[in-house]
Amino acid sequence: MSDQTPEPVMPPAPAQGSPVDPVPAPSVVTAPAVPAPATSRRGLGVFAVIMIAAVTSLVVGLFAGLGGYLMGQGIDSSSSTVVSLPQASDDTGAASTPGASIAAIAAAELPSVVSIVATGANSAGSGSGFVIRSDGYILTNNHVVAIAKGGKLEVVFNDGTRIKGDVVGTNPEYDIAVVKVAKKGLPAMLIGNSDEVSVGDMAIAIGAPLGLDGTVTAGIISALDRPVTAGDSGDTSFINAIQTDAAINPGNSGGPLLDGAGHVIGINSAIASMATGNSEAGSIGLGFAIPINTAKRIAEELISTGTSQTPVIGVNLDTNYEGPGAKVLEVKANGPSEAAGLQKGDIITSLGGRLIEDATELVVAIRTHAPGDKVDVKIDRGGGSVSATITLGSAE
Repeated sequence: MSDQTPEPVMPPAPAQGSPVDPVPAPSVVTAPAVPAPATSRRGLGVFAVIMIAAVTSLVVGLFAGLGGYLMGQGIDSSSSTVVSLPQASDDTGAASTPGASIAAIAAAELPSVVSIVATGANSAGSGSGFVIRSDGYILTNNHVVAIAKGGKLEVVFNDGTRIKGDVVGTNPEYDIAVVKVAKKGLPAMLIGNSDEVSVGDMAIAIGAPLGLDGTVTAGIISALDRPVTAGDSGDTSFINAIQTDAAINPGNSGGPLLDGAGHVIGINSAIASMATGNSEAGSIGLGFAIPINTAKRIAEELISTGTSQTPVIGVNLDTNYEGPGAKVLEVKANGPSEAAGLQKGDIITSLGGRLIEDATELVVAIRTHAPGDKVDVKIDRGGGSVSATITLGSAE
């Protein structure tokens, strides 16, 4: 997707004299003091963001702070007919009743949630997933199945049944994967609408934290459109995340985040942690999920073709530019931005009506759309304001 991807970087150290507030860890151990951020950011600042597959012999996905990203020129591809996942509007079950109890939702949805045990050549671990089609298709995170590259996957259902799983396709940029099992008549979860979620709404997470399958936790939606990066330099995912305080821990990766009617609104994927060194990461009430409206498009494409498209605008960004805005380092020849009139040195301050704080936020804002979408951008060019409309390109 890009000519090169920069190595993840730690957040800059606070300026001398910056205040620090001692923040207790959620255990008997006191966490190190956390420096107050120098500027107000919508991102996570000094917190480490980790992918939350429970790994037994390989540490995966530690990315501290919110680094920049280089977006390469997209390659247009022909469209194809895609499958459709079951929608909440099709539901007639008890769990679809707004205001249903958490117990009723859990009883209805637990049979659709699975544990995924991944065994690779040099590592093993487990995560979660959920059935999205009754003929054996399961949605999870890419970083859950990536552990098993060159090895095997085993899907464990709520009744204890264990079945071999095969990877249908993955999109590491979105941290999404689809797995298939040779079993039909499965209870598929119903897809909600993450665009209708509001801060303060009920949120229910189901999965297998630390291998404890069938675990249900509940809280609220804490924030929306949270720009989050997770992964490592070779496999970094950018998430326009739903933030929740429902307890999410290693092993919850790939499990569903549900609304108060039992419909899937997100895929639990990452947590913020104050863990340092060899200390274990755990829930501090800052969990992040991929919005289901984004994941739905990717999943449908993966099921139909085995691949999926990632939208791009065809520029390289200056990862050293601290914002506000994202600075264009290079406009790719014959790409979407060149066609829209963008120039080297432009600072993109808004995309699709969303204010852009930095390069990371620009990436996640782009990825809320699909290839072929037209998005309006506002640009600071030499102190003057310029508007343009970009037709998003695509990359596999």
